[in-house]
Amino acid sequence: MKNRKPFVGGNWKMNTGLLSAGALARGVAGDLADRPPVDVAIFPPFPYLLSVASILRERGAGILLGAQDLYHRPNGAFTGEVSAEMLRDCGVRTVLVGHSERRHLIGETDELINNKVSHALESGLEVVLCVGETLAQRQAGQTDSVNQRQVTLGLEGVGPEQMQQVIIAYEPVWAIGTGHTSTPHDAQDAHAKIRGVVQAMFDAEVAAGTRIVYGGSVKSSNAMDLFAQPDIDGGLIGGASLDAIEFVKIVRATCPDSARRAR
Repeated sequence: MKNRKPFVGGNWKMNTGLLSAGALARGVAGDLADRPPVDVAIFPPFPYLLSVASILRERGAGILLGAQDLYHRPNGAFTGEVSAEMLRDCGVRTVLVGHSERRHLIGETDELINNKVSHALESGLEVVLCVGETLAQRQAGQTDSVNQRQVTLGLEGVGPEQMQQVIIAYEPVWAIGTGHTSTPHDAQDAHAKIRGVVQAMFDAEVAAGTRIVYGGSVKSSNAMDLFAQPDIDGGLIGGASLDAIEFVKIVRATCPDSARRAR
């Protein structure tokens, strides 16, 4: 029986405006005022971090403010980039690193992602390291090797004690925003193997304590089956996180007793 505290993150990507971001944050915080036993984070676009941070403080629901990316160097002459110091100044506590859209649309390499992981941790931020295979890689039977490479290179140089500040998000690229979801069995298999990679890099204790969450067209209708798997500790939610009611249902799917009480 797993004893890791569930985590659910809402990645808003390049969506919302100032008013809609505020309304979404208020909706999520209001519906989670009872503070179910799960860590919840929302990741708004950079321009709305301060506004959302203010709303989360007012509502007091214990929701973590996250950022969708960061630069891997301290403040300096890096036009257009956002530093860890700036994020912390805005109230950010956790940051996504290596999301598939950064890897495949922006062209981020494993080396750059590792630099970001290291800098974020050194700067006192928690990290959600995203990994996962494309459809072509899956069809070629490369799922395990891709995940092993991305986890190993992404966590290179990270110390065992720092792993307490790391969450790994397995997001098969072919399932992100497509409506296709990995079956609970297949998702569990990938998560178990990723945990095995962590154990090989560190030890059994670190692997047992590391939260690994699933992302890829998670909805309230499939969340409970996915989260019930022994190595799946929650989810990183994309499109469904833009609907406060749907997102909260997914959060509560990590703790069915809380979901029943909320009805």
